[in-house]
Amino acid sequence: MFQRDLSFLHKYFMAEKQESLLFIIIGAVAFLLSGMFFFFVKSNPSFFKGAAIPLMVIGLILGVVGYTVYARSNKQRLDVAYNIGIEPTMFINNQELPRMKTVMKNFIIYRYTEIALTVAGLILFFYFRTNTDRQFWAGLGMTLTIMALTALIADYFAEQRGSIYVKGLENFTSAK
Repeated sequence: MFQRDLSFLHKYFMAEKQESLLFIIIGAVAFLLSGMFFFFVKSNPSFFKGAAIPLMVIGLILGVVGYTVYARSNKQRLDVAYNIGIEPTMFINNQELPRMKTVMKNFIIYRYTEIALTVAGLILFFYFRTNTDRQFWAGLGMTLTIMALTALIADYFAEQRGSIYVKGLENFTSAK
């Protein structure tokens, strides 16, 4: 009996799970840091209160997304492998490729959103950095830039992995 190699599938989902763990860690650290900035930092409190907001919001988003992907990765990997084993061409063409094409389109939305947040953060930081009465906005801009760039970099690698996975799916259906 002829068996086709599904290692590309397992590599993709395992890498997704590993990156999601990184998202959880970054999100938790950012969320905890936001609490420290908001409640405990006494020097330049306006700057650090502004810095706390993007840390909290984006940290929470990264943590929730990370946990969601982490929690579903193993089951999704096994379900996809099982369904490919049962009816490979039909499952890949009707379910997995359309799902992944949607995922890949979403990466474009994420990319432009993260770039816009990075630019907005840079504008806020550079515009208000020397204004002692508006340090809240400088702090918000600085951490917005850092957090948006962090998400942009992570999504870049996720998009690259997704692209390799899509090619693997396409090659799998075209192999005889």
